[in-house]
Amino acid sequence: MNAAFDVLIIGGGPIGLACGLEAKRAGLSYIILEKGCVVNSLYNYPLYMTFFSTSERLEIGNVPFVSINPKPTRPEALEYYRRVATSHELNIKLFEEVTQVTPNAGEYTITTGKGTYHARHVVIATGFYDIPNLLNIPGEELPKVTHYYKDPHFYATQNVVVIGAHNSAVDAALETYRKGARVTMVIRQEDIGSRVKYWVRPDIENRIKEGSIKAWFKSSLTAIRDKEVDIATPDGPITIANDFVIAMTGYQPNFSLLEKSGIALSDDQLRLPAYNPITMETNMPRIYLAGVVCGGMNTHVWFIENSRDHAGKIMAHIRAGA
Repeated sequence: MNAAFDVLIIGGGPIGLACGLEAKRAGLSYIILEKGCVVNSLYNYPLYMTFFSTSERLEIGNVPFVSINPKPTRPEALEYYRRVATSHELNIKLFEEVTQVTPNAGEYTITTGKGTYHARHVVIATGFYDIPNLLNIPGEELPKVTHYYKDPHFYATQNVVVIGAHNSAVDAALETYRKGARVTMVIRQEDIGSRVKYWVRPDIENRIKEGSIKAWFKSSLTAIRDKEVDIATPDGPITIANDFVIAMTGYQPNFSLLEKSGIALSDDQLRLPAYNPITMETNMPRIYLAGVVCGGMNTHVWFIENSRDHAGKIMAHIRAGA
């Protein structure tokens, strides 16, 4: 059997990397397992995304993040976190998804698609960007539907429906409109979301007001077909021509992995995982949570800037009991 690590970290995003840095500094043997590339969720962000936070609030491990912009962009963030991982020679295995965490005689056996590991402590820092919230309507499975938005050029001259009213949806609507798409937004609420970036809100509101972007408020998509979609609106059901649907309906943590690991979840819609906010330890001894995964379905509570200290809390608790 392979020797057990002191700490096995599931997830190679910013908070997983922060945990690796803290484990290394604490003199603990550790490994990071990531199912995709380094900071995989950030890699899947839209190409031209600008962060809400300033660069210093995205720093991890006291490593300076220098940006030429007031707020850093996706390429700058990828460059920063990649350099953190490589310059500190973090022990990370990429494209290796964890499928099971099982208690085993005072430690844990961690199973992946490529092998088996053993660790005394486990940190789950898997974020929430990999599992979209589905619409559960006819036609959602069609190839014209995506829950991830990358590059606006693809949608030039097309009839595009954007679902949602928060930052991702607003960015997709504005960028595809400016590349020549005919954009219709379908929004459940009565207004653009309150969390939309303050420098973007006037832009989307003015485009809607002038009619450049059509918006149906208090509305929902009810069916998708090859060349059209149905929308339930306050004025009654309508059908419009459509080539692509960009469903920015949000995402959720990997609840299956949490449940299979024995972590208790609340019975309400938020499905909040059980953990001690002082130590970040869950109801399962020596299994910890870090980052966005702590919020369950409430994915707008934890961000890089307010969860990067989870790494220090966890490693301090592990060291105290080592």
